[in-house]
Amino acid sequence: MARVYNFSAGPSMLPEAVLKKAAEEMLDYSGTGQSVMEMSHRSAEYEAIIGSAEALFREVMEIPANYKVLFLQGGASAQFAMIPLNLFKNKKCDVVDTGTWALKAIQEASRYGTVNVVATSKDKKYSYIPKLDKSTFSKDADYFHITTNNTIEGTVFSDLPDTGNVPLVADMSSDILSKKYDVSKFGLIYAGAQKNVGPAGLTIVIVREDLIGHALDFTPTMFNYKIHAENGSMYNTPPTYAIYIAKLVLEHIKSIGGLDAMHKINIEKAELLYNYLDGSKMFKAAVAKGPDRSLMNIPFMTASEDLDKAFIKEATKAGFVNLKGHRLVGGMRASIYNAMPVEGVKKLVEFMKAFEAKNA
Repeated sequence: MARVYNFSAGPSMLPEAVLKKAAEEMLDYSGTGQSVMEMSHRSAEYEAIIGSAEALFREVMEIPANYKVLFLQGGASAQFAMIPLNLFKNKKCDVVDTGTWALKAIQEASRYGTVNVVATSKDKKYSYIPKLDKSTFSKDADYFHITTNNTIEGTVFSDLPDTGNVPLVADMSSDILSKKYDVSKFGLIYAGAQKNVGPAGLTIVIVREDLIGHALDFTPTMFNYKIHAENGSMYNTPPTYAIYIAKLVLEHIKSIGGLDAMHKINIEKAELLYNYLDGSKMFKAAVAKGPDRSLMNIPFMTASEDLDKAFIKEATKAGFVNLKGHRLVGGMRASIYNAMPVEGVKKLVEFMKAFEAKNA
């Protein structure tokens, strides 16, 4: 069977070059006579893999030396608790409410302290990034939280807020490695791997060293950044195979020219789809034209649920899978992460044009 174009919001496509390399090494990694899946995480061979993965993250993302790179588990959802448990001193944080995942971060942090929602776009179903007023920021907040790219709603922060001495914390799950961010502007970055980094099961945390070592006294051992940092992400058995795939993904990104080259490709893909949607009489983008539009997740819809269902059904038969929108918003969504080739978006647009002509 031919490979399909997978527009899933996650787990998502992986680069074919990565899958082929992993297949080649499945039974015998680097002459060890075993798969990475079978390898002891304490072995010299695996320590080389995880060391290489960290070094590649540092190189590709240009991570300063005073930041730790942690390979954890529990998804971004576990970080909603780990962040306040580790960063709360005054037990207060500022959050920008831009959608479903930001709201989950708010709800979890509220269990441990006070959350000041400095702005929200809930009034228009999170279809835009709200303007920020510095007068609403808390000077004594322990951190300021944003979700850089909103997977469900299809919005993105085009400008980072200036939070002064308050550490900026970012859920970067759906746009990490899609473009270059200045890591030094953040106190902490976290991301589930299953969109742009690798398979589900791995969570990346990049945290400034001065923010480590202040966990609340009732923080579970496994939720303490200090424990993981001191043990090189080896306090318990890490998600070994997912880290190995992440290493291959980073090697692939490096081979095509790094994050600047990746960003150019992502802009090209997004423009192909947005330009069609903006000119279509049948399909409409959920987010208005402008800087708030995500390059990674593009929600769209027709004028009727029946037509949406017919489109999804026909698209799936044609090899364009997982285009159904999130259950909370409906419609369709094309998640065009790093691994989605330009050709995949071009063919999707061609299919949409044909569907529109047939159903006009």
